[in-house]
Amino acid sequence: MAESVVLDPVDLRLLRLLQNDARTTYRDLAAQIGVAPSTCLDRVTRLRRSGVILGHQLRLDPAKLGRGLEALLSVQVRPHRRELVGPFVERIRAMPESRTVFHLTGPDDYLVHVAVADMADLQRLVLDEFTAHREVARVETRLIFQQWDCGPLLPPGPRSGAAAGAGPVAGHGPAAGAGPATGPGAAESG
Repeated sequence: MAESVVLDPVDLRLLRLLQNDARTTYRDLAAQIGVAPSTCLDRVTRLRRSGVILGHQLRLDPAKLGRGLEALLSVQVRPHRRELVGPFVERIRAMPESRTVFHLTGPDDYLVHVAVADMADLQRLVLDEFTAHREVARVETRLIFQQWDCGPLLPPGPRSGAAAGAGPVAGHGPAAGAGPATGPGAAESG
């Protein structure tokens, strides 16, 4: 398990602001936090090097890409053995419909978030790409009606301290990132 990194209030404010909009310039970050732009640059560089910031991703609206139906697939694999985990996960990750895959404890071994064109496409995916494989014992499908992003991820601590004053995070749909990148997210992609 990775060691946690000690973060001070400036780091926490930077992380909150960058999670709300990774394209924020160092100048704008500095103005909002009350430090010099060079301090913001140094802090973000340190947070990247320490592994706190993993990258910056462009978020897209699946419906506008012809994938308006999203679902969560709970998958049981039998036998659930180490030599099947890697190939199964890589096969799922290579599918254009796959958004996220989780390896779980409990009765289901995997939870796969998928985006498909419609119900017929979902049925094809489940039958041809999942249950057609011998190791897949069961697939349970749950349709996603709506999705919301939650607030920025911050380390555990008092609710009134670091998390106070956090603004809303953009919901599901096109995300910030469509314009020219001039801030901390400009040099890296997730």
